[in-house]
Parts: sequence; structure tokens; C-alpha cells
Amino acid sequence: MKSPLSRGDLRALLRSGVQTYGTFLGLGTPLAAEIAGVAGLDWVLLDLEHGAASESDIGPTVVASGAYGIPTIVRVESKERIRIGRALDAGAAGIMVPQIQNVEEVKEIVKFMSYPPNGVRGVATYNRSARWGNDLTGLEEGTQSACIIQIESLGALEVVDQIAALAGVDVLFVGPLDLSFALGMPRDFKNPKFIEATKKVIDAATKHGKVAGIVALDADAAEELRDRGFKFVIIGSDSTILANAISKTVKQLRK
Repeated sequence: MKSPLSRGDLRALLRSGVQTYGTFLGLGTPLAAEIAGVAGLDWVLLDLEHGAASESDIGPTVVASGAYGIPTIVRVESKERIRIGRALDAGAAGIMVPQIQNVEEVKEIVKFMSYPPNGVRGVATYNRSARWGNDLTGLEEGTQSACIIQIESLGALEVVDQIAALAGVDVLFVGPLDLSFALGMPRDFKNPKFIEATKKVIDAATKHGKVAGIVALDADAAEELRDRGFKFVIIGSDSTILANAISKTVKQLRK
């Protein structure tokens, strides 16, 4: 029977080093995940930190995206074990964790991603990740969801090489807005200091066989970032893509 669950496939894909593209889902509707799947993206990223969705939206989004053959990543609202565990139980193929400050935090997060003896994730089988008790292969080592760590603070940037060296980390993700504010140059993404900071993330990822990720405003920006070495690229969000499409149409009609 076909399953919408990734079972480590997304993690393997990212670790293979191929270029992938997705978008943030911030509207809080699984319909957006369906549309993204039809449109041909590689994955969707449900945003619980800044978006309108809640934990109850994870499962329906996993099913909606999985119906079109793409996995759902979840950006949890905070790095607590229970937040990560609930997203994993709901079927998330990857977890993005924001507001990282140091290596010790990441070491804890890596433990939250795996069952004992390799981690401290709580074990339960009456949930979507175990197909309601009918598929226990998700309990096996090697089927874990991808671990995506945001590099958006000065603390995380300072120790990015050490974070990249951790075995359980798959993607180093630059939060460009937060990082630009932290560097004292809000939204100045062309500033040499900001570009150097992003290069530091890319170099750390390359050195340790990990993937560097970032957000792009549109396809043109995504191509530029891809050429700089970012292999995990989020192209805007469902809301910004919709708003831009409507604005473009309206401007054309009102000329």
C-alpha cells in the first residue's frame, strides 16, 4: 500500500548532494501543499514559527503533499523535545529548527530526532509515523527525518563549522532576514559582510559533506544562490507567491 511517509528518503536525497527546491507553507492550508506538488517542487516546508499553521495541520499537510509524491518538512516553533517529537509523530520528513545559538543546542536536537539508544525521541506507534501501528519500519535506524539547523544568529555563525561536523545534521540553513539583522545590516543581502557570512556557511557544509540552504525571493534569486553553492533553496512562500502573482496581474490590467 502506498504511503505518504518519507522513511528517510528525503534525508538520503539531501545527503546525495542534488539540487532541490521547495517553498514555505505559511497559509495553514493543506491545499497549498497539493498545489506545490502539482507545480513540481521537490518538497514543502510547513512553517509553525511564523506561519498560520499549527501542529494539527502537520498530518493533513503530510498526506496532501505525499499524495503528489513530495515530502513535508516542518519548521517547529521552538527547539523543545516535545515540539520536534510531535512533528515527527505526525509524519514530518524533515525538521527545521530556528534560533540556534550554540553547538550544545544542536547536539540536543540531534538526540531528539532519534529513538534510543541513539537518541531520546519518545517511542509510540499509534500515530501517522507508524501508520497507526501497521508499519513499524519507521522505528529502525536509517529511517530518520532530515535535520535542518538554521544559521541565523551570531552565535550559530561563529560555531557553524562545529555544527556542520555533527553526524546528525543534514542541512545548514541561512535565515537571511534574521542573519542580516544580527549582523547589523537589515535586509542588505548584497553587503560584503553578509555575503562573507553566507560563504562561511557554504564552506562549512562543503567541508563536512552537508548541504547549505537559504531562502530566495524568486527564481532569478534562486539561480544566483544555487550558483553560489546553496543546494537546498526555498523559493518564497505560498502567500508571497500568490501575492506577487495577483499584483503582477493587477498591474498589467491597470496599465
